[in-house]
Amino acid sequence: MTPTLSHSTVIILLALAVGSAVALVGWLVGRSVVRMPAENRSYKDAPPLGFRLVWWPIQWISHYLAILGVTSTDDKSWLRIRRAGLDYMLTPSQFLAACLLSMSTAAALCCWLLFTLARSRVGVQPFGMAAYGEAALCGMVLGWAMPRFWLHDRIALRQREILKSLPFFLDIVTLCVEAGLNLQGALNQAVDKGPPGAFRDECQRVLRDVRAGKARAEALRAMAERLREPGITSFVTSVIQAESMGMNLGPVLRAQADQRRTERFQRAEKKALEAPVKLLLPLIAFIFPCTFVVLFFPIAMQFLHAGS
Repeated sequence: MTPTLSHSTVIILLALAVGSAVALVGWLVGRSVVRMPAENRSYKDAPPLGFRLVWWPIQWISHYLAILGVTSTDDKSWLRIRRAGLDYMLTPSQFLAACLLSMSTAAALCCWLLFTLARSRVGVQPFGMAAYGEAALCGMVLGWAMPRFWLHDRIALRQREILKSLPFFLDIVTLCVEAGLNLQGALNQAVDKGPPGAFRDECQRVLRDVRAGKARAEALRAMAERLREPGITSFVTSVIQAESMGMNLGPVLRAQADQRRTERFQRAEKKALEAPVKLLLPLIAFIFPCTFVVLFFPIAMQFLHAGS
């Protein structure tokens, strides 16, 4: 007769197998943590708050993505990070790691919510594996899109801030140039006297590049390449052409400041004209139905009572 294992022996063996697997996974994770090199952030700015809260997992995932060669270093991702002003905070691989972490967290959260809903429904058939798979898929799509939506909103907010403060900075630079300063001195005064913001940071970066040995025209072209704004590109092109041809910068800068201010007024007028059109949807969807209910409810009640 073949010997049979008792129920307690099977449980002990399963517990040993599960414990060994957990210990092996813990050992592998600990070894990967120890082998991960420290990042040199002496020349970088602090990451955004949401990234700082989960910075260690992001750094860990991005490190091993780089080892596997699965890194998002294409020009499009790097350009979007630069336009958002995050090029001294995040790398494309770190942003990709944040997307993967957000995707897995959102998938786990959706499965947990579905499990909680199933536990609360007494006497109802529990959800199957297909429902959990669909919930996980929805969470993965949502988690993958959230960091990208945040990056898009940050780019749009930075563009609005730059376009709003650009005429004021150009006025300061124009006054300083007309008073006798060169362009670099005028940019220094604009940085010192101008309000804090994205364009002031970009001007500081231009001055830092010039002090590091880069030609002023190249530093200005690099700023225009980072921002990708038509107003900035026009300003940089006009200044570089005027300097190369030996022209007086005062009238050129004055014309650029007037043009940027006119464009700002035109954008404000456009937004003001768009407001009534954007109000149509909430007006039709929310305000008109309530108004019709208030007006026609007494009439309907009178018809009902008259018929009875």
